[in-house]
Amino acid sequence: MIPRTATTWQTENWQKELASAIRDPRELLQELDLPMSLLAGAQQAGEQFPLRVTASYLSRIEKANPDDPLLRQILPLAVELDTSDGYRLDPVGDLSASPVPGLLHKYHGRVLLVTTGACAIHCRYCFRRHYPYAEGCANSTQLDQIIEYIQSDITITEVILSGGDPLTLSNSRLAELFKRLNSISHLKRIRLHTRLPIVLPSRIDQGLLALFSEQARQIVLVVHCNHPNEIDSQVSKCLVQLDQIGVSLLNQSVLLSGVNDNIVSLTELSERLFAAKTIPYYLHLLDRVQGAEHFEVERDKATDLIQQLRNLLPGYLVPTLVEEKEGAPAKLPLTTNSL
Repeated sequence: MIPRTATTWQTENWQKELASAIRDPRELLQELDLPMSLLAGAQQAGEQFPLRVTASYLSRIEKANPDDPLLRQILPLAVELDTSDGYRLDPVGDLSASPVPGLLHKYHGRVLLVTTGACAIHCRYCFRRHYPYAEGCANSTQLDQIIEYIQSDITITEVILSGGDPLTLSNSRLAELFKRLNSISHLKRIRLHTRLPIVLPSRIDQGLLALFSEQARQIVLVVHCNHPNEIDSQVSKCLVQLDQIGVSLLNQSVLLSGVNDNIVSLTELSERLFAAKTIPYYLHLLDRVQGAEHFEVERDKATDLIQQLRNLLPGYLVPTLVEEKEGAPAKLPLTTNSL
């Protein structure tokens, strides 16, 4: 067990970086030596879904390259304001799957707790970019209802902490949440869906490692990384630290046009993840959220890429290609035959 030795400056370090994330499109363009011709569109799109990016993530973006795959994930574009048939505000049916506010119950045996609306960066393809967090997060009053709901259903063996990003919560708030969940005897696992180890590696401080190592339930961390350039030495270090204390590490990616829809990027992503003790788990087709149509990759291309990965890599490095459909009993795997 890792002793609780986190100092004040360690805690303040990640919180300070989180608070100082870039939110102004003009500042982003200046920092990256990008043309100001992109500003008007970025400002317009940012009014609907604001820009946010950490200094750590920004440092991995190539300057003066408007086609950088990491930049493409965070730069607001005017095309996001277009409306298209089949693209919805709630593309995967989150709102219809909420038995009590702040809780989603879609699949057998597991529920998802919407812990916060806060994220360290705003991914432009985010399927919850229109989610009503003001009324859809688990506040203290709603948490009592959520715990009661989980306690009443003994088939629920796993709770997923999501958001937003649950690791934007302080260690003390996470500890209190774990305490409440650990009181439910039939829970086996606590899973966290998070982008922070990738975009804000300083978040994985000694206090958080200690908190995870103390838990009686198995901790599963599903990180979200789409491109190998997102994994630098600091990201690798924090993932290895999590593995060393017994956290199970998985990665889910989204297949994105202009980001990772090529065999070189996907192959290198799997290799770098595994070197950092993380299993490539899911590769998602884009959830059809309004504002993200320009990221979509055709299904035939997606299945062809997965087949190429199978030909190049051992099976444990090939993620499962899936899509999520409202009302389905699970994520749906895609193969050439299923199309």
